[in-house]
Amino acid sequence: MTGVVPASVNRIAAKPGRSMMSGLVVSFLIHGVTLLALSFVVFKLPIAQLQMIVDSVVMPEERTQEEFNHEVEQSTAAVETVNYVAGSMATGSGSGGDGSPVVAQQRLDAAASLKEPTVNVSFGNMSLPGLKMISHDLGSGQGGQVTGDIGRVVEGYGGALGQMTLELLRLMREQRVLVVWLFDESDSMKDDQKEIRERFHKVYEELGLVQKSEGKHKTADDVLLSSVMSFGKETHEHTPKPTSNGEEIKAAIDKIQIDESGVENICAAIQNVTKKYSTMARNQKRKLVIIVVSDESGDDGNELEEAIDSCRRAKAPVYILGHYSVFGYPYAHVRWIDPKYGLHHWLPINRGPETAEPECLQFDGLHARWDVFSSGLGPYEQVRIAKQTGGIFFMLPGNEDNLTGAGTNEERKFDLLDMKEYLPDLSSRQVYIKDRMDHKFREAQWQVVATLNPHKDAELSMQELWYSIEPAVFDEQGGVTFKRAIRAMGMLNDSVRVLDSVKKSRDKETSSRWRANYDLMHAQCLAYRVRLFQLLLSLDQHKKNHPVPANPMNNGWNILRVADLLQPDKEQIKQTKVDFDELKKQQDNARQEFEAVIENHPRTPYARRARWELDSGFGMKFVEGFHDPRYNNTKDIKVPKQ
Repeated sequence: MTGVVPASVNRIAAKPGRSMMSGLVVSFLIHGVTLLALSFVVFKLPIAQLQMIVDSVVMPEERTQEEFNHEVEQSTAAVETVNYVAGSMATGSGSGGDGSPVVAQQRLDAAASLKEPTVNVSFGNMSLPGLKMISHDLGSGQGGQVTGDIGRVVEGYGGALGQMTLELLRLMREQRVLVVWLFDESDSMKDDQKEIRERFHKVYEELGLVQKSEGKHKTADDVLLSSVMSFGKETHEHTPKPTSNGEEIKAAIDKIQIDESGVENICAAIQNVTKKYSTMARNQKRKLVIIVVSDESGDDGNELEEAIDSCRRAKAPVYILGHYSVFGYPYAHVRWIDPKYGLHHWLPINRGPETAEPECLQFDGLHARWDVFSSGLGPYEQVRIAKQTGGIFFMLPGNEDNLTGAGTNEERKFDLLDMKEYLPDLSSRQVYIKDRMDHKFREAQWQVVATLNPHKDAELSMQELWYSIEPAVFDEQGGVTFKRAIRAMGMLNDSVRVLDSVKKSRDKETSSRWRANYDLMHAQCLAYRVRLFQLLLSLDQHKKNHPVPANPMNNGWNILRVADLLQPDKEQIKQTKVDFDELKKQQDNARQEFEAVIENHPRTPYARRARWELDSGFGMKFVEGFHDPRYNNTKDIKVPKQ
């Protein structure tokens, strides 16, 4: 910094007759002249050194980094140009996915604070990046500070492979790449494997265009090598050695067999990949990349942290082409048609939940859940491993033709702005459980989930379909259901008391997710008590009357959930001490709580589930139906395990 300073200050001489001037006045004049001279000093500042940061601060909220879902249009044609984008994003502790509190967010178009922003100007030592620096993306392995993308929505395998191409391009600008394609061997994945095989050319054609246009690398062999592996109970390799030949890769995909065990050890398979290829990749100075293609969450989640550690040691990001998880529930059901009789079978698959342990009721009021309502996110294990290794979880289309159950045809995507406050805790399972136990409000909900679990308590499974039209057989079946319903109602009463005991803690809970979960669970417990009481009334009246099907072709009775409540007769009121007015009161209480969930947690899986509960009705009645007798003789049919 330079300045022009006067060389001297004229001495002030005393005039004749002023010899007695006060020394104070002289001093004042000297300092006055000095200050006047300094006011004309000129400062010259090089523009290059003037570094200014302009922060537009929206008060009173503090801006935080967000994780966004990316909507990607499906495309099957090879591109002619290359766009470089970052495949993973830096996230801080407030991302909502690591257990830290999430700052409440508002929709941008509705935020009143945006009308008059406060602009602060401050100076600091900030250097703008040069052209050489701008071309470098953040990605996996950047000092351990970058985590992956927890959910990038794509409209099919075409869009996913297009995005995967861009990821490989980004990585190839830094070093050569060894990519391992890891396919699920379950029967439900055969069509997916075929579609990927047919679209596989897209990735390598686009990579070929880049190599020609950039001229950086001599041959594809020098840049990208690929290996194809698959997993079920065991892990299998289908390429003798990594190759750059597209035809060899497609032929390897054709070799994948169906694993009849029905076991998908995804974590073990990922560890096997790193064990086999990490040394090779390191010796050849290649980046090891793992791409998992699966429609299930896997069976070895207990090895999740070991799989993450193995990928971190190998500096290998994991990219997963997967599906939405079922909201708060581990299982979904897929339709399978047997080749002999053409009968439909519903086979369970692992498809969730989105959290380390289920947070929602596993009980639907009669038995284990059969719905497939989407959580809006992928399965916990898959999302966590993608996030922790710097990869991406690609969420494929939610509407799957082979899924069955309530929610099959529902729109399965949720706006992340609506879901931001409801994102699950993606900490390790051990940390998640400890944190839940430290919060009495959350632990009470877990106690209810664990207690009302038909997968652990067979007595919570009540028959809903195919009661016999033979009175004696019906009475026997109905007797079993009656006893179980009485017991389940008692357990629901206990659960309501547990939830009521922590009700005062609800408003103090910092997590919108746990508050919404409490609201939905409490409403469900109230509603299920009404439904079970309706079931008891229906069983009792049916046993008294023993009606005959109106259609002689029908051979069974099914319990149907309906809107109208069945009114108890005088004898039932005498026995139960519950009249119709009390039933309606209990129904209205449950209905009001469901409506509150919809109002307080709009456009979330909680609101969707509450709406479905309301639309299903609270009444129960028997309706006649036909049950194909061939289902009773299927021992000669080999039903596949998914």
